[in-house]
Amino acid sequence: MTEWQWVARFAQQFEACALHAEESVVLLSETRSRPSVVDTARLAAQSLHAQVIDVVLPTPANPGPLPIRSTGASVAIAGNRSALAALEAADFVIDCTVEGLLHAPELAQILESGTRVLMVSNEHPENVERWPHDPELKAAVDHGVALLAAASTMTVSSAAGTDLRIELAGAFTAGSYGWCDQPGSIAHWPGGLVLAFPAANTVSGRLVLQPGDVNLSFKEYVRSAIELTIEADTVVAIEGDGLDAQLFGSYLEAFGEPEAYAVSHVGWGMNPHARWESLAMWDKADTNGTELRAFAGNFLFSTGANEVAGRFCRGHVDLPMRHCTVSLDGNSVVQEGALLI
Repeated sequence: MTEWQWVARFAQQFEACALHAEESVVLLSETRSRPSVVDTARLAAQSLHAQVIDVVLPTPANPGPLPIRSTGASVAIAGNRSALAALEAADFVIDCTVEGLLHAPELAQILESGTRVLMVSNEHPENVERWPHDPELKAAVDHGVALLAAASTMTVSSAAGTDLRIELAGAFTAGSYGWCDQPGSIAHWPGGLVLAFPAANTVSGRLVLQPGDVNLSFKEYVRSAIELTIEADTVVAIEGDGLDAQLFGSYLEAFGEPEAYAVSHVGWGMNPHARWESLAMWDKADTNGTELRAFAGNFLFSTGANEVAGRFCRGHVDLPMRHCTVSLDGNSVVQEGALLI
């Protein structure tokens, strides 16, 4: 069932993406995409009198050894020339794939054509009722991106023992405020996130996850401490007495990819409307955790795919952390989990 309020909210977000009548829209989905999200997106785009076509890809079989969840790295296109031609020809792509195109190998080719891409999370559309369109978020995120782009070093610390240093030379900096209104741009919804994809061999130190931090591949709150030692962009040790450290280490090892241990991206959340607690309210099948990546004041650390460092892999993990201090060249943008900018 599709609710009218979902259609109206989707349409509002599409309007923020500058979608207007007669534009060409590709609604990209998979055979395992959530039907309520696909149907809502189609009706919303049609309500704006856009020219909508569906491109539905078969969801590839998972070769294992584990389920893939919440990676932002869909492999559904698989280089399909017909699908790519449709996506490159579109003015606007509504991305309803299961994992999303954010880290997909084909993304750069799609964006180079000038296509705008909005990634809609594969989760229950009821979420959008709580995510207001906040036009002020763009200026806030743009300011954060400017600060990050101008900095040479990011440091992250916490009372729990986190002591991380990221050299930003050669990093790719980006932000998402939840909509994409410029040619060749991509956004995820909800937005409110500032990120750097560091260059190779630029991240080192110690990262300590505490109860209440989040493992979004598992869609669970951390309940026992996990201590990561990072050298030259790579997690070289995973320690902790509880089950969380064992599960995290076993998950990364299972893929047999050295890149799974590498740093993907680092950044912080800026969305005052996104809620850390929301993960507790949903069954795992009904959430993708996008909101958890954006809540104001979180430090987001990720392992796995990093296009800037030339790394693609399946074992990608996003870890939003609370109570951290994030500084750029010694100036704090987040202080003990409180957003300062």
